[in-house]
Amino acid sequence: MKSQKQGKLIVFSAPSGSGKTTIVRYLLAQKELNLDFSISVTSREKRGAEIDGKDYYFISSDDFKIRIENKDFVEWEEVYHNNFYGTLKSEIERVWQNGKDVIFDIDVVGGLRIKKKFQKETLAVFVQPPSIKEMEKRLRNRKTDSEEKIIERVKKAKKELKFAKKFDVTLINDDLSKAKNEAYTLIENFIKK
Repeated sequence: MKSQKQGKLIVFSAPSGSGKTTIVRYLLAQKELNLDFSISVTSREKRGAEIDGKDYYFISSDDFKIRIENKDFVEWEEVYHNNFYGTLKSEIERVWQNGKDVIFDIDVVGGLRIKKKFQKETLAVFVQPPSIKEMEKRLRNRKTDSEEKIIERVKKAKKELKFAKKFDVTLINDDLSKAKNEAYTLIENFIKK
């Protein structure tokens, strides 16, 4: 996949409830970083006030499978049973063609796949919650998931934490302001390279 202007890729991955989405939104608001969000495709249902084409591209599982067959994805994963997530090649191209660097809010496996495909262009950041207990508390406070979904996410998080060492940087989010500042500095330094 070549582009006229190949920019940088900044991957933020973490278990649910780690604060990665809040950090990514903060970084996107810092206009001087010149970032644009890679909108992932998912087959899961919308949660809360999510907007199609802004938070995710929401499609059916069948449509997702067709796009897999068509090799439309840079990476994809069946994160939960019949809940697919993926990054379209066209989405990265869209951002690069606009002269910006791409920032991802993506699951751990997907983040590592992007890093593997674009090693030199990618900074992979793992956002780690201070503890599983704190992460579970954050999930409950969001009030967007059922009890069984929270239990499933906590179980998955325990596995995901083992991947942290495969990322370029682990950012511990025990203080949100501090984590935002550290993320800003990481991105600013990476973009300047």
